Amino acid sequence: MNKRRLTLVRWLTLVGVIALIVVLFIFRDQVRKLEKYGYAGIFLISIAANATIIIPIPGVAFTTAMGAIFNPAGVAVAAGLGAAIGELSGYLAGFSGQGVVERVALYGKLTTWMKAHQNLAYGLIVLLAFIPNPLFDLAGMASGALKLPLWKFLIACSVGKILKMLCFAYAGYYSINWLTG
Repeated sequence: MNKRRLTLVRWLTLVGVIALIVVLFIFRDQVRKLEKYGYAGIFLISIAANATIIIPIPGVAFTTAMGAIFNPAGVAVAAGLGAAIGELSGYLAGFSGQGVVERVALYGKLTTWMKAHQNLAYGLIVLLAFIPNPLFDLAGMASGALKLPLWKFLIACSVGKILKMLCFAYAGYYSINWLTG
C-alpha cells in the first residue's frame, strides 16, 4: 500500500472511531436496553461500553448486575469477549495515529523493545486488561501504533477481560445471594 493511501486509511479509521464514540455516547440509554437479549445482549453492551475511548460507560457495573441474574461464567465470557472486541477502537485509533508517532524517537525504541520482549508485552496487555482502569485505551492505542498483530492483541485482551469480568460477575452473583439469603 502506498504512503498516500495508507494515510487516507488511517484518517478514515480515526474518523470512524470518533463517530462510533459519539454515536455510543448519544444513544447510551438505548444500548442498555439490549440486556433483555441475555448473553447476546451482554456481549453487545460490553462491546459498546469498551468501544468508547476515554469516555467511560459502566460496563463492569452492568456485568456485576448480570452476574446476579445469569450464570456468572457465561456472563464473564460474553462480557469479556465483547469488551475485547470493543477495545479494537483504541487499537484502531493507535493504528490511525501511527504515521505521526513513527517520527518520534521513542517509537523506534519501543518497537525494538516489543520485538525483543513479545511475551512480556502480551503479558502486560493481559494484566492491564484485567485491572479495572480507564487507561487500557492507551495500551490499545500503543498496540495499534506499534503494529502488534491484531489477533495477538485480541487474544491477550480477551484473556484479561474475561478474567476481570469473571470477578465482577461472581461479585454480583454472591452479593445477590448474600442479600437474599
